[in-house]
Amino acid sequence: MKFIDEVSFYVQSGNGGSGSSSFRREKYVPRGGPDGGDGGKGGDIVFRVNPRLNTLAEYYNKRKFLAPNGQPGEGQRMSGAKGEDLILEVPPGTIIRNEEKKLCDLEEGEVILLQGGRGGRGNWHFKNSINQAPTYSQPGEEGEGETVFLELKLIADVGLLGFPNVGKSTLISRISAAKPKIADYPFTTLTPNLGVVKYADHDSFVVADIPGLIHGAHEGVGLGIQFLRHVERTRLLVHLLDVSGMSGRDPMQDFDDINNELAQYDAKNPSEEDGFIPLSRRPQIVVLNKVDAARSVDVDDLKLQFLKRDIEVRVISAVTGENINSLIEVIGKKVFGED
Repeated sequence: MKFIDEVSFYVQSGNGGSGSSSFRREKYVPRGGPDGGDGGKGGDIVFRVNPRLNTLAEYYNKRKFLAPNGQPGEGQRMSGAKGEDLILEVPPGTIIRNEEKKLCDLEEGEVILLQGGRGGRGNWHFKNSINQAPTYSQPGEEGEGETVFLELKLIADVGLLGFPNVGKSTLISRISAAKPKIADYPFTTLTPNLGVVKYADHDSFVVADIPGLIHGAHEGVGLGIQFLRHVERTRLLVHLLDVSGMSGRDPMQDFDDINNELAQYDAKNPSEEDGFIPLSRRPQIVVLNKVDAARSVDVDDLKLQFLKRDIEVRVISAVTGENINSLIEVIGKKVFGED
C-alpha cells in the first residue's frame, strides 16, 4: 500500500429523523390520541486508532464521508432507528485539524469528532389540557459537517538518520523483523520503515528509518522534508555515517549537514507543545557504519573527533553484524532511562 501521511476530506454526521405526527386508529377507540414516535438520532463521525495501520492511503482518493441519517418516527409511539456511526480507522499518531485549529492527536482509542443530529419528537409529546390533538411534530436536527485535515506523525522511540545508502535499511532489518527494500542506489527507501526491537527479556522499542534526508532537505531537496515530521515523536536519534569511503563523502561533513537540516526544520516549524524538544537538540548517538569495508577513512580518528565534541559514538557493521548487540543495548538503556 502506498505511504500517504497527509490527506484532507469532508465529513458530515447524520441528520436526525423527524418525529411522527400520528393518531391512534383502533376499533372501539373513537378518539384515539396522538401517538407519533420520535425520530432516530443521526450517526456520529468517529475516528478510531488501528495499530495495524501505518498510512492514510485509504483516504487519499475519497473526498467525502457521510454518516447515515436517523429514521423518522412512526405511529404507536415507535421511534425511528438510529443512524449507524461512521467509524474511520487511522494509524497511531494521526493529528486531526480543521481550517482553524488542531482538533485532536490520536495515539490510541477513539474520538467522536462530529455528533449526529438529534431526532425530532413525535406529536404525543405535545399533548396538553388545552391541545388534546396536536398535529405538530419536531423535525430532526441536521448533522454537523466540516473539512478535516489529517497528518500522520509516526510514533517511534528511536529515529534513524543519515544520508541515502549509509545502511539505515540494513540496520533496521538486522535489529528487528522489518524487511525494507535494500539496494545500492539513492532513495531506495521511499517510505519510513518501522521496526520493533527486542530489548532485555520483556521490553522492546520501536525504531523508525527516516528516508531521503540530504543537504537542502528543509527547502524541499530530495525526500527529507516529506518525512522529517516523523522524527518529531522520537526520543532518541541514531545518526548513521558511512565510513567505508566508497561514497566519496566526508562523514563529519555529512553529520554537520544533516544536523543543520534539523536546525533549519526547527526554525521553519516551531512547536508550541509543552515539553517539546527541537529536533536539533534531541539526544543523538553517532554510529559509524560499514567498518568492515573502511579503507580511506581513519575510523579511530573520526571516533576521537566525535568524542571531543562530547557526542556518544559507536562503530558497527550492519552487514556482518559486528557490534550490533552492543548497539541495541546502548539504545535500549537510553530509551528506558537506564543510562
